[in-house]
Amino acid sequence: MNKKYYVYLLQTEDNTLYCGFTGNVEKRFEAHRSGNGAKYTRAHKPVKIVYSREFDTKSEAMKEEYRIKHLKKADKLKLFDGF
Repeated sequence: MNKKYYVYLLQTEDNTLYCGFTGNVEKRFEAHRSGNGAKYTRAHKPVKIVYSREFDTKSEAMKEEYRIKHLKKADKLKLFDGF
């Protein structure tokens, strides 16, 4: 079985976006919600997953995460239907 990797965007309570990558989006989302995710999501509580995309390799997912993190917010919103 080949492991899959995912890039995801979370919407926070204050309508900011957090981008990350993981092997399990739901499990990672719960880690963020419980305060065990990233430092950013401890201060900006995640509300929902608004975008995720699957990749075959960790390298591909990390490259896409890097690309998304450097987009302007308006361009990030274009990845999905916006808020």
